[in-house]
Amino acid sequence: MQFSELGLSEKVLRAVEASGYTAPTPIQAQAIPFALTGRDVLGIAQTGTGKTAAFTLPMLSRLEQGRARARVPRTLILEPTRELAAQVEEAFNKYGAQHKLNVALLIGGVSFGDQETKIMRGADVLIATPGRLLDFFERGKLLLSGIEILVIDEADRMLDMGFIPDIEKICKLVPFTRQTLFFSATMPPEITRLTEQFLHNPARVEVARAASTAITITQGLIASHGGGDKRETLRRLLRDAEDLKNAIVFCNRKRDVAIVHKSLQKHGFPAGALHGDMDQPARMASLDAFKNGDIDILVCSDVAARGLDIPDVSHVVNFDAPSHPEDYVHRIGRTGRAGRSGVAYTIITSDDLKHLAQIQDLIKKEIDWLGPKLDELAPPEYTERDRARASRTRDRRGGRVERLDRERGERPRRERVILGEEAPREPRAPREPRPVREPRALRETPAREPRALREAPVREPRALRESAAPIREPREARAPRRRERDDDGPAVIGFGDHLPGFLARPVRVKAKAD
Repeated sequence: MQFSELGLSEKVLRAVEASGYTAPTPIQAQAIPFALTGRDVLGIAQTGTGKTAAFTLPMLSRLEQGRARARVPRTLILEPTRELAAQVEEAFNKYGAQHKLNVALLIGGVSFGDQETKIMRGADVLIATPGRLLDFFERGKLLLSGIEILVIDEADRMLDMGFIPDIEKICKLVPFTRQTLFFSATMPPEITRLTEQFLHNPARVEVARAASTAITITQGLIASHGGGDKRETLRRLLRDAEDLKNAIVFCNRKRDVAIVHKSLQKHGFPAGALHGDMDQPARMASLDAFKNGDIDILVCSDVAARGLDIPDVSHVVNFDAPSHPEDYVHRIGRTGRAGRSGVAYTIITSDDLKHLAQIQDLIKKEIDWLGPKLDELAPPEYTERDRARASRTRDRRGGRVERLDRERGERPRRERVILGEEAPREPRAPREPRPVREPRALRETPAREPRALREAPVREPRALRESAAPIREPREARAPRRRERDDDGPAVIGFGDHLPGFLARPVRVKAKAD
């Protein structure tokens, strides 16, 4: 099938031909005809199958008629991350080169002023993350009453990031008569409930089994010890990999992203980092450097695992086995896209065996080991610094960690003692028992006489007591106190005697000359 058979407009067909595409992917061939007729579409497809073009191309054909108004966009596309939103904007700019459409991008990390200017100018296509979109709406800067087409992309990722309440609120704000295009790689129960609530008789398009991996991806497991040995395994893997053009290294935690990135740079690898704590300019700079070939290795967290269309990624390395098996499908889907071949490696330690079993149960496939398995690994070589560091750490039970024994494949000392392989340590001498004290209630205490029966000294009535104070004469009989004065002789002390000294003394004024 060719793109010309799908019913797209001439402008869109010329843009697709200029991009170098001739035949549509299965999801595009099945979803585009339904989208052009205005019917709701529920698309279920694994990552890397061309879902972005499946809704971009029919939207461009339908937007050729009509005109946008200020603060009232015509179409709305919801994306879970900023990188995905920016990627969709690039797709509209590429396929809509011959259309005079205004495309607005509402994402975090960018100033409100520039985004508000685009909204006020009128947007034919509004691409947004849920949080920033609701922020604009609550400020009164945006109206959703003119939405004709609503696109919800990567719905399962929306669920993982906690955006489902925001999605439900947005779906209630847009008109009931809009067309909804809903795309997801998996269909958990919460997503199924959402589609039943907001999609009206949708055309279900499923081109691959949910949570399946592409057959063009070669998968393999690499056994390793933990700690510094794991980083050395990664470096050796990147050096020895065949046909390595570029690679994405995934870590479970943002802290590990920084550690692995620093380790690779220290050993001369051109590497960049990408995780959620980075500000938007730094994230876009790392992504652009990887796309342009300025760096060959991108160390990132799961923020980059969903939907990013980075062309020609030859290798994906899971430095940490993902704790959720669905994330494994999305991670390795960064390679082997659009029919290309790719390689995906996963480094496995003894702590990752449980996650490995869940991944293999999900994809219904057993992944081959490349090299020795965990039980066939040689014991690691430790320095005195490693031994001192291991002896300082403590396990959950409060004793010394037997990490070195576990990584060598040996049983911890507790297990060797239980199995009789090692003699137990000599028990300590028992402590002397403490003296047993009699209960407090039974101890002998001297009996005290009741307070009512105690002898108290008899005091004489107050009226009969002899007062020790001298008897004072009546005030009228007292002689007035006198003191010597310099001017008129003795005088009675009165109010004037309490005046300050500078007021009591006369002030001599120099007489004026006649």
